[in-house]
Amino acid sequence: MTTGAAARLRGLRWLLTGLFTALNAAGVLLVAWLLLDLDEQKGQQALDADLRRVPPLVVRQLEFTDGKLDTRGLFGDSITVECPQFAVLPAGNGQFEPYQSGVSCVDVDLAVLSQLAADAVRARAPQSAYVRALDGKLVRVYAQPFTSANGPYVGAVVAHADAQLEKDRRDRRVLLVALGCVILIGALGGTGHVLSGLAIKPAAMALDQHEEMLNGIAHDLKRPVTGLRALADTAMRNPGSMGKVLPRIMRLSKRMGGIVGTQLMHAKFEAGVQQLAIQSVQLDQLVSAVVEDIPADGARIIFTAVPTRVDADPDMIGRAVENLIGNAIQHGHLPDTDPVVHVSVGNGRVVVADEGPGLDPVAAQRALQRFTSSGGSTGLGLYLVQRIVHAHGGTLGIYRSETGGAIFEIALPIGPR
Repeated sequence: MTTGAAARLRGLRWLLTGLFTALNAAGVLLVAWLLLDLDEQKGQQALDADLRRVPPLVVRQLEFTDGKLDTRGLFGDSITVECPQFAVLPAGNGQFEPYQSGVSCVDVDLAVLSQLAADAVRARAPQSAYVRALDGKLVRVYAQPFTSANGPYVGAVVAHADAQLEKDRRDRRVLLVALGCVILIGALGGTGHVLSGLAIKPAAMALDQHEEMLNGIAHDLKRPVTGLRALADTAMRNPGSMGKVLPRIMRLSKRMGGIVGTQLMHAKFEAGVQQLAIQSVQLDQLVSAVVEDIPADGARIIFTAVPTRVDADPDMIGRAVENLIGNAIQHGHLPDTDPVVHVSVGNGRVVVADEGPGLDPVAAQRALQRFTSSGGSTGLGLYLVQRIVHAHGGTLGIYRSETGGAIFEIALPIGPR
């Protein structure tokens, strides 16, 4: 399992997504709660406004004298046959018969209404409450106390109305708001994940490239370092062999420098900071120098050229040609045979051909991708060659010869003669 810095950075993405989602979810839920609470208050205020208009109208038409309640003033009044319904109930110093309006909007136990009337008289102030009707529906009740002619409180007018419709409407709204919150929080979470991914992507890519470069250098340097150690040990044990060992040490040192240079160049290309030092170059002379300096290691390199001038960065083109020749020496031969590499230059083209098994079209395309080498290296050689050639406005072709070997062709724009 990957535990590198890039993997930890990607793990941080989930933490950032969680924090972003949690903070936004808290804000969304707070706003939703405030809106629902405001909606509930508005619904309750609408019910209370309808209930509160009833008691004052009833009280104005009541008379309480000599312990008797006179309700004749209510006869024929439309308030007695309209919803919300009401009841005039005794409490405190009142001992009269209860009176109920003639319409039945919602049935509530009279004992429940009497208790609320007693509470209003005891508090000497109107009281509001939610109660249950006989059929289980929610009911909003408002009780306003009234006094007799000589001043003491004797009872209360209790108005009550069906609140079930308002509750059902609010429940539906709560469900819709909850569903909306879930969708919105999910959308915010997805947005946060995308944004956090975009935020850490450059850093993650840079760390990936850094780790790849370090791993590649460590992998590719392992074999030459081992060889250098063995040669140094041989030289220490047998000083007389220094003349034979020293050239091999030099070749290994140059190979190690090439490995490091290739990795650094690849890192610069990926970071977009590699700059081309374009100048007029005699391509045949440049490739000839590369062929002379490259360690053949038992291989036979056949070089032919005609004068060709191109506009290019000599160091980078030299590195590309060196990679192609090195690749041909390492992979371009049949088992138990010495490598034979043909290098030709002409008309702005460098052709490197081997006498190995060759490449089919699928393998050729895979060879141009990063880290796809099957020969024990990190697989950056051909990929880097292609990057270098394309940076010069040229093309890299991979073909199969009639005899079965692989042919690599670099085609560069031809400079003025």
